[in-house]
Amino acid sequence: MIKGVLLDLAGVLYDADRPVPGAAGAVARLRDAGLPLRFLTNSTRAPRRVLLEKLRGYGIDLTGDELFTPARAACDLLIACGLKPHLLIHPDLAEDFADLPDTLGPGRALVVGDAGRHFTYDALNAAFRVLEDGADFLALAANRTFRDADGALSMDAGAFVAALEYASRQPPEILGKPAKPFFDAALASMNLAPEEAVMIGDDAESDIAGALTAGLGQAILVRTGKYRAGDETRTTPAPNHVADTVVQAVTHILA
Repeated sequence: MIKGVLLDLAGVLYDADRPVPGAAGAVARLRDAGLPLRFLTNSTRAPRRVLLEKLRGYGIDLTGDELFTPARAACDLLIACGLKPHLLIHPDLAEDFADLPDTLGPGRALVVGDAGRHFTYDALNAAFRVLEDGADFLALAANRTFRDADGALSMDAGAFVAALEYASRQPPEILGKPAKPFFDAALASMNLAPEEAVMIGDDAESDIAGALTAGLGQAILVRTGKYRAGDETRTTPAPNHVADTVVQAVTHILA
């Protein structure tokens, strides 16, 4: 029996800079049914403040505690392990790391997000040298693609994370989806066992296979966002259900 719902953001609740039709109403239906919700994103360009403002602007009301981002996970890990970060991220995301204690160290960690056009050779080489000096390797996410503002797919951070791994021979610790600890943190905040929750996402690899591998009871793939025909057959585990939009996904959950 489903007792909680995890929802991806980009591609599920909004597409580029437009809300998915009916998304706000679908979220409201889940809340009216008494189901706790958590919003999990691999977005690493916009800070959590902007994400919250965007969702609220689309009529989707949520609290900061309901939003789980890789940057939040990274800050928790850096503080817990006493690691001073070398950030290879988009400048817009820097505010999410602004409140880290000045006392972190002497250990170091390279933190890589989607830096966009700031993925220059010099920036990547500086990051590589930090790894060569013994820093831990933290990747906020390693998605292959995302739906860009112009409606087309663009390269995400995954290719650049792979380049650094190849050069340094050091595998990264992935902090966002599909990492099991990312799902576990959201589930723990709802006091739910994995099998009691369902994930709704548009990424068959990170959202769907990631959730099911983490033990979630169900995962629903939506045909919006980065979805391409046949995605439901390209990953293992495969989705339990495929819906045209989040509206149909919610109808399936509540049926």
